[in-house]
Amino acid sequence: MPSKKTSATVKKSKTTAKPAKKEVKSTSFEQFQLPVWQHSLFTEFDISLFLLGKHFRLYEKMGAHICEVNGVVGVYFAVWAPNAQKVCVMANFNGWNRESHLLYNRWDQSGIWEGFIPHVKKGEIYKYYIKGFDGADLEKSDPYALHAEHPPHKASIVWDTNYQWKDKAWMNKREKKNSLDQPISVYEVHLGSWQRDPANPERVLSYGEIAKTLVPYVINMGFTHVEFLPVMEYPYYPSWGYHVTGYYAASSRHGSPQDLMLLIEEFHKQNIAVILDWVPSHFPGDANGLYHFDGTHLYEHSDMRKGFHPDWKSYIFNYDRNEVRSFLISNAMFWLDKYHLDGLRVDAVASMLYFDFSRSEGEYGLNEHGGTENLGAVKFLKDMNEAVYGNFKGIQTIAEESSTYDGVTRPVYAGGLGFGMKWMMGWMNDTLKYFKLNPISRKYHHHQLTFSLTYAFTENFMLPLSHDEVVHGKSPMIYKMPGDEWQKFANLRALYSYMWTHPGAKLLFMGDEFAQTSEWNCFESLNWDLLQYAPHQGMQLLVKTLNELYTTEPALYQHNFSYEGFEWQEADDVEQSIYVYQRKGKKAKDTLIIAINLTPVYRENYRIGVPAKGKWTEIFNSDSDKFGGSNKLNQVQTTEDMACQHQQHSILINIPPLGVSIFKKMK
Repeated sequence: MPSKKTSATVKKSKTTAKPAKKEVKSTSFEQFQLPVWQHSLFTEFDISLFLLGKHFRLYEKMGAHICEVNGVVGVYFAVWAPNAQKVCVMANFNGWNRESHLLYNRWDQSGIWEGFIPHVKKGEIYKYYIKGFDGADLEKSDPYALHAEHPPHKASIVWDTNYQWKDKAWMNKREKKNSLDQPISVYEVHLGSWQRDPANPERVLSYGEIAKTLVPYVINMGFTHVEFLPVMEYPYYPSWGYHVTGYYAASSRHGSPQDLMLLIEEFHKQNIAVILDWVPSHFPGDANGLYHFDGTHLYEHSDMRKGFHPDWKSYIFNYDRNEVRSFLISNAMFWLDKYHLDGLRVDAVASMLYFDFSRSEGEYGLNEHGGTENLGAVKFLKDMNEAVYGNFKGIQTIAEESSTYDGVTRPVYAGGLGFGMKWMMGWMNDTLKYFKLNPISRKYHHHQLTFSLTYAFTENFMLPLSHDEVVHGKSPMIYKMPGDEWQKFANLRALYSYMWTHPGAKLLFMGDEFAQTSEWNCFESLNWDLLQYAPHQGMQLLVKTLNELYTTEPALYQHNFSYEGFEWQEADDVEQSIYVYQRKGKKAKDTLIIAINLTPVYRENYRIGVPAKGKWTEIFNSDSDKFGGSNKLNQVQTTEDMACQHQQHSILINIPPLGVSIFKKMK
C-alpha cells in the first residue's frame, strides 16, 4: 500500500501516494539531478496476497514500470529483497553509481524495496545494487524485468509489454481448437537453430525473420501446435534456455518482447497454437540471477540437499516459501496473459516432486513427515494449474514427468496436480529400445510395444520424441534404426506411423521429420540440404501425410485419452512381429484398422478381422514409393463371413516389410 507519509497522482495505477519526499541525498547525488520519490503501486491487499503466496499478477506491480506521478513520467521500481541492508538502482542515467538512488524499504515488513525515479525512459539499462544481509556487495538483474541486454551483458532494460494484438479470431476459438478431443500434433522448436542466416551461419535469426519461414513450414507440414524451447532470458547458450536468469524477459538474442509477440500472432493467424517450455524447477547460480539474491538463500532452499540439483548444477526453488510461489505462478500467468500463449510445457516435474530425484541415499532431504515428497512443490503445482486454467480459457499445461506419481493430469478438486497432459516417457523409452533391435530379435521383445496400452489411459498422455532423444551421444533418430539405409528409413517410417496411430497427443522435435543425420547442435542450423535426397524427402512427406490423416480422421483423436478409442485385435503374433489394432471415433463408420509388420519380411494374405461387412480400403501405407518404400500396397478388399480376431468379418491383406497399413470401411 502507499506510504502514509506521501501522496501522488498516478495514471498507470489506481493507487495513490502522498507528495514525494524530498530527493534522496548521497555524496554524488547532485551530479545526476534525479530524485527518488517514495511512491507505491502496491495496496494493502496486494501485500497480503503476496505474503500468503496468492498474488498471481505480481508482474503488474514488481519490476520497472513506466508511469506518471504528479504529471511527471518516469519509472517505478520494486524488488523483493527482505534481508537486504540497502537496495539502490544503478543505471546509465546515474553513471552506474551504487549509492545515488536508494529505494525505500516498505514499512509493512513485506521485504519490498520501491521508489519512483522521474524522467527515466523506456530503454534505460539498469541493475539493482544490493548490500546483502551478509554484507556482500551484489549487483543483480531485475527478477521481473521485461527485457534484458544481449548476453553476455547482464543488465535489465526498462521496457513494456504494449502490443496491438490482431489474433482475436484465434482467441475466440482457442477453447475448441486446443481441447483434448481435438488433434494435438506438436512441432518442438529451438529458435536459435531451426534455421540460421544462410549468409552468416553464426547469426541467429530474429523473431520476425523466424516468422517468415517457420510459420509457413509448420502450416505446410500439418502440425497443429508449435512448442518453443525456453525463450526467457538465459546467459549460457548451450543450456538451450533451461538455465533462466530473466523469467519475465523474452530473450534479446532474437529481438524485443514485441517481436516475439509478432511471431506468436503470426501462428495464431494461421490457427496454430503456441506452447512455451517453462522452467520453474531450477535456476543457475549466476551472480546476477536469483541465487543468494539478498545475501541469503531467498529463492532457493538453504538446505542444499533440497536446494541444489546435482544433475544440472543449479538451484531448486523453495516452494515452501509463499513469496516464491507467488513469483512463479505470476510468471506462468504473465506468459499466458501478455504473450497470448496457448499452453505451458512444464520442465522436469519429477525433479520437483521428489527430494530424492536422481540422488543417492544420504544426499537428499526429507519433508516434515519424514518422506521424500516435496510437499511445497505439490502445493505450487496445484495452485499454478488452478490459477492458469481459472484465468485463461482454452489453455493447456503439459508436465514433463517421468515418475509414477498418481494423478498428474487429474483435476485438483479430485486430488490430482491439475495438468492437462503429461509426457508418456515410458512409451518413449520402450519404443526406442524396441526399434533399435535387429528385427530378427524383436520377437523376444514383442510386448515392449504392447505394454504401453496397459496404462495408456491412466493419464492424458502426450507421446514425445523430443530434443532430449537426439543429443549427448544418443544419435539422431535415423541412426537409432537398425539395418542398411533402406531398412533404417523403413523402420523410422514405421515408428512414426505407429506413433501417430497410438492413443495420445504427439510431439516431434525439429529435424526428425526429415531424418536429420546428425545429432542436434544448438550452434548450427538444421541440415536442410538433406532434402535434396529422395529418402529424406519421402520421410518429410510421410510426416506431413500422417498429420493430414491425424487431423482428418476422427478415430485418431476423438478418444485420444480414453479406452473407448482403442481395441487390440492381434497383440500376440510374436513370431511374425505383427500388431493389429482398432482406433475408434464417436461414430462406428470412422473406425480404422491398423496393421504393423516390424520385420523386413513381406507378409502376404494375412487375415485380419474387421468390425463391419462391406468393402475396406487402404487409406495409408508407410511402404508407398512416394515415401521411399517398396510400394507393397493393398487393393480394395471385400469382407468374408469368417470370424477373426474377435470380429465377425475378416479380409485378407498384405502387410509391407517394416511397414504400417491403415484400413477404413468404404461408404
